[in-house]
Amino acid sequence: MKIAVIGLGNMGQPIARNVLQAGYKLTVYNRTKQKTKELASEGAQAADTPRQAAESADIVITMLSDDDSVSAVTFGEDGLIEGLAENGIHISMSTISVEFSEKLAAAHAEKGQSFLAAPVLGRPDAAAKAALRIITAGPAEAKQTAKPLLDSLSQQVFDVGDESKTANAAKISINFLLVSMLEALSESFLLMEKYGLEQKQFLEIASALFGSPVYQNYGTIMAEQKFEPAGFKMTLGLKDTNLALAAAERVSANLPLAELAKSHFESGIEQGFGDLDWAALIKCIK
Repeated sequence: MKIAVIGLGNMGQPIARNVLQAGYKLTVYNRTKQKTKELASEGAQAADTPRQAAESADIVITMLSDDDSVSAVTFGEDGLIEGLAENGIHISMSTISVEFSEKLAAAHAEKGQSFLAAPVLGRPDAAAKAALRIITAGPAEAKQTAKPLLDSLSQQVFDVGDESKTANAAKISINFLLVSMLEALSESFLLMEKYGLEQKQFLEIASALFGSPVYQNYGTIMAEQKFEPAGFKMTLGLKDTNLALAAAERVSANLPLAELAKSHFESGIEQGFGDLDWAALIKCIK
């Protein structure tokens, strides 16, 4: 089976490398050509356009930052949708809106292609270890075809149904849980700091109670103030919070905590923290 990966950023590059290591024939495309060179030296073919990448693949994976980026490589000039063969599969591993997921599914169906939403849970280190968790949704036959590939990139795959938007809504909701945790942990740290307890000691107590790697990982980043290099930038945290608010608006749901986190992210970005890890939310509350 031939695979193409479009988008070789912090997540896309390790995913592409794992595709190679799993024994698939791989074609890669990235807007910044420099990022394709290392993978080309390891055996991948470099494409000049998304369409060219798709023409050489049975399955195209996109791992990009937002709706606009995925739209550009899919529907733009020399977009992948024109290169992907009938019965080809487009797997979007990006965190995109539910509305755009519906658009992608419909557009590919019109071409006789399949669209799978397969957003990932995990940071770049998990991607490098093929230890991501993946939430997938889309046509059953396409999911069956893609299963060995997704298994090779992850430690667990959750199948949430036949409508791609369900997977995207689930990922947006999971990210909202993370944002809520960052907000609560930041406020707790700052409260205990006022009473003279060091953040690292408070984190030890919290970790013993909750036993969560999420608290441990992000709490350590906060306590040690190690916000660079960013595993997930604050600008992307704001983007995902806005996705949660947009998804909620579509179904008339109320997310007051998301509104609060949004205001803190916006404040942090205004202060120049946008490229820091989103755990730097704690700097926006002080």
